Amino acid sequence: MDFSSFDSRGYRTVDARTGYGEWVETYENTVNDAMDIALFDRLTTPRWKSATRALDLGCGTGRTGAWLRDNGVTAIDGVDVTPQMLTLAEQRGVHDRLIEADVTATGLPGDTYDLLAASLIDEHLSDLGPLYQEAARVATSDATFALVTFHPHFIMRSGMPTHFTSSSGEHIAITTTVHLISDHIAAGIDAGWQLTEMREAVIDDEWIAVKPKWERYRNHPISAAYVWRRS
Repeated sequence: MDFSSFDSRGYRTVDARTGYGEWVETYENTVNDAMDIALFDRLTTPRWKSATRALDLGCGTGRTGAWLRDNGVTAIDGVDVTPQMLTLAEQRGVHDRLIEADVTATGLPGDTYDLLAASLIDEHLSDLGPLYQEAARVATSDATFALVTFHPHFIMRSGMPTHFTSSSGEHIAITTTVHLISDHIAAGIDAGWQLTEMREAVIDDEWIAVKPKWERYRNHPISAAYVWRRS
């Protein structure tokens, strides 16, 4: 769904590779763990510690990879389209291998990973199908895919794109697409995945403490987690 009809900010918009390349220096200071890491913490079906090899799709600076490592995943590869993000991920040192590539066309060998994870990347994709298809291609027959996303309700309700503040003080948006929950379900099923768990996070006291102006969004969902297994 085109985001423009919901946009309440009107910021200049750039593509994901450009935007994250500029945001890289302040990214970790502005992304709240309540958005995604807290949802990974709540998931009960993934068998993190028994994973043989994991793939961190859209690994960015390595936040998700660090969480995976802290939760017992011992072998992790990362893929991201932004070289500046990969430089920070390399410095973090939680991945065994880092690849500069699009998450929908990684170039990695098929039937390789029994655990896949992705966080806050889907809103930058115009179509979810290629992401789920590529995840299925590189996954083993018993793989689990844990995906955390920006909740479509929050994007539509707030009119807020993914955005950052540049070094010059300009607010810059990164290309945002609204994907409904049903879009995820359809894309996952079409790619041969079976949904085994889903969680949603809402704006609560923790969020209001960090962003007091978000009181008007209290109890609105802000992010969602899907856990898929090969069917």
